[in-house]
Amino acid sequence: MSKAEKTRQFIIEQTAEIFNKKGYAGTSLSDITSATGLTKGSIYGNFENKDEVAKEVYRYNAKRLQSNFINELNDAMTTREKLFVVLNVYRKTWETNISRGGCPHLNTAVEADDTMPVLKAEVNKNFQKWANQFIQIIEDGKTKKEIEESADSSHYAYQFIALIEGGILLSKTMDNRSHLFSTLERIEKIIDTELIK
Repeated sequence: MSKAEKTRQFIIEQTAEIFNKKGYAGTSLSDITSATGLTKGSIYGNFENKDEVAKEVYRYNAKRLQSNFINELNDAMTTREKLFVVLNVYRKTWETNISRGGCPHLNTAVEADDTMPVLKAEVNKNFQKWANQFIQIIEDGKTKKEIEESADSSHYAYQFIALIEGGILLSKTMDNRSHLFSTLERIEKIIDTELIK
């Protein structure tokens, strides 16, 4: 990694939590310089503008969240175990994620929906990637004869995402994790009653 790449990465890592908590519009250049100890010139010497910092920070936050799932999954698991692992990650990382400002997908989606098309496109890609992971698990389960053949994997994938993100929204807004946890239990029931053979 070159010195310039290390500096870019440093800026991204040092500002990731700030952007996630204050939002992309709410994070000022002075927030970025304070967090990094770098000058305005150094920031703009490594990024074209604040929007580019915001996009790279969102990518970093999304990748960080994604790594939680990757680290927990392995090929030896049954389909049910894999689906439940994804849900359990939300239980296990609740405190950490909330302390860092909550779900970067949800935060960015709400803020960027009508105001920042570049970030909205990034969130769209990540929701599709997340859905594709659910779809892959479900389709693999069909191959292994563990999932009902008639199950529409795309339908379930997006339904699970909608339920999870809705649970996070309620839990964070109302400062009560039980809303998310009850949503996760509901998804587990759907998996056991509608998907698993």
